[in-house]
Amino acid sequence: MTDDPELTRVEDLQCQQQTTGRDMAARYYLSLDTAILLGILFIAIVFRFHKITLPLVDGFSWREISTAMMADNFQQRSWNIFFPEVNWTGPGPSYQGREFQIVSYLTALLYQLFGWQDWFGRVVAAFFGLVTVFSLHRLTALCWGEMHAHAAALAYALMPAAIMIDSSFLPDPAMLALVTLGVWLFAKYWAGGSGWLLPLATVSFSLGVLSKPPGIAAGTAIFYLMVCWIREKKQKQATWVFLSGLLSLAIIGAYYIWAIYLGRSYPPFHVAGTGGYIWDDGFWTYVRDRFYFKSLWNTSVLWFYGYPFLVLLAVGLWIPLSRAEHPKQRSLSAIPYVWLTAAIILYLAAAGEIASNVWNFHIFHVPIAMFCGHGALLLARLGSKTVLTPAVVLRSIFIVAIALAWSTLPLVRTMKKPIAMNGKLLGEELARLAQPGDLVVAIAPEVGDPVAVYYSRARGWVFPPGGGDAEWSKFVADDTTAIAQLEELRAQGADLFGVAKNATDKEDRLFIEHHDGVIDHLDRTATKLADSDNLLVYRITRP
Repeated sequence: MTDDPELTRVEDLQCQQQTTGRDMAARYYLSLDTAILLGILFIAIVFRFHKITLPLVDGFSWREISTAMMADNFQQRSWNIFFPEVNWTGPGPSYQGREFQIVSYLTALLYQLFGWQDWFGRVVAAFFGLVTVFSLHRLTALCWGEMHAHAAALAYALMPAAIMIDSSFLPDPAMLALVTLGVWLFAKYWAGGSGWLLPLATVSFSLGVLSKPPGIAAGTAIFYLMVCWIREKKQKQATWVFLSGLLSLAIIGAYYIWAIYLGRSYPPFHVAGTGGYIWDDGFWTYVRDRFYFKSLWNTSVLWFYGYPFLVLLAVGLWIPLSRAEHPKQRSLSAIPYVWLTAAIILYLAAAGEIASNVWNFHIFHVPIAMFCGHGALLLARLGSKTVLTPAVVLRSIFIVAIALAWSTLPLVRTMKKPIAMNGKLLGEELARLAQPGDLVVAIAPEVGDPVAVYYSRARGWVFPPGGGDAEWSKFVADDTTAIAQLEELRAQGADLFGVAKNATDKEDRLFIEHHDGVIDHLDRTATKLADSDNLLVYRITRP
C-alpha cells in the first residue's frame, strides 16, 4: 500500500484495464463458441433437410408408413391422441398399441394448417434432430468442456445413422431429443442450476420415454447423479429427484399399460415392439445367435457408421479423458459412460427386436457421438496442448473430410435409396382407380409394407393380412390358403386388389410366381383394370 494518491489512481486504472481485458476475452471466447455451435447446427440442417421431400419409400418405409397413417387418422377421424390408428387392417377402427404419438400428432397439425404432404413428418423429425444436436452440445460441454462439445455435436451432425433417423417419419428423433434435453437440464440442475430445471427435466425426459421406450436407458444418467448426491449426504436434493423419478415412471407406466390394453382390444390385436426379447426367445437362443452381433456389425459398417466413425469411437473409448480434479466434475464426466453402459444392457436384453428394427439403435447415438468427438480430438491433437496450431487444424479438416467421403455421403445415399417406389406407384394407381369408400388389398415390393395402402389414400389390407400373431412378411405355403384369405377379404368388403410385380417375401419368393394360382383365380373372378411392367390391379366383383 502507498499514500501517494497519483500512484493509487494509476494502479486502479491498471486493475480496471486488466479486468476489462479479461471480460473482453471471455466475451470473445463465448462468442466464438456460440458461432461454432451455430455453424454445427447449420451443418446439421443441411444434411437433415437435404431431400426432405423424398416420399416415404426409403429403407425405413414400413415403419414410416404406419406413423404417417396415424397422423392421417388424427387429422381425418379423431384428434384423440390416446387412440392411434392405422389404415392397413380393414375399414376399422384399427387402433393399435403404440408409443405416445408426438411426431405423428404434430404432423397432423401441419396437415390441418397447410394441407397433406407426405414429407411433413420428415420435417417434424428433422427439427427434433436439431434439438438433439443442441442438447448434446450443452450436455457434453457440462461433462467434458466446450471443445469436446463442438467435436461431439459435429460428429452427431455428420453421423450417417443420426442423419437418416432424424430425417425419417419415425418417433425416434423425438425420443432422443427429449431425453437428451432432459438429461442435460437435470445435469445442469445437479451442478447448481435453478430449481426450476428439475421439473423441466422431468417433463422433457418423461415425454422422451413416452415417445419411445428405449429412451429409458438415458434415465440411468439421472439415477447415477442422484446416487452421487446420496453419497454426498445431500438427502433433501436426492429425495426430490427420487420423487420426480417416481412420478415420471408412474406416468410412463400408466400410458404403456393403456397402449397394451388398446392393442389387445381391437383387431388386428397388434402391440408394436412386442417379441424378440431375451425373455421371449430364451437366453440360450440369444447365445446361439451370438446376440445378433453379426447383424449389428453389418448394420454398423454398411449402413449406420462406416469405418471412419467406428475408428473414432474405438479411439475415444480406448483412451479416456484425463481425470478431473474437482469431485463434482469427475461425477459429470462419467455420464457418457453411464449412458453407453445402459444402452448396451438394453441391447443385450432386446437384441432381436433392435436388430430387426434398426432405428432403435438411436438411443446409442448421444454417447457414440461424444466418444467419436473425443476420439477425433485425440487424433487431431496427437499430444499437442492446444488446438489452434496449423497442424491440429489440418488434421481436423482431414478427419472431417475422411468421415464425409467414406461414411456420411455414401451411407446416407444408400439408406435413402427409393427401394419401395414401386409400392408408391401401385398405391397411386389404386388411388386413380378407386371410387369413394373403396377398400383396397395391396402387396408392396416388400411383403407386409403398407406403403401401397398409404398412397392409395384409402383404407384396406396388406396381403397376407397381418397383425397380432399373424405372419405377414411371407406368403402362405399354397394357393388354396391364399385364395381362402382373399375370399375372406372379399366378404369383408375389399374392392380392389393390387400387387407390385416385384413383390417378394422374406424368403425371396415372388408373388406372381409363388401364387400364380391366385392370379388365375383373380382372372376368373375379378376384373383386370391395370397390367403393366410394374403392377397388376383387379376390381374384385361381388359373389
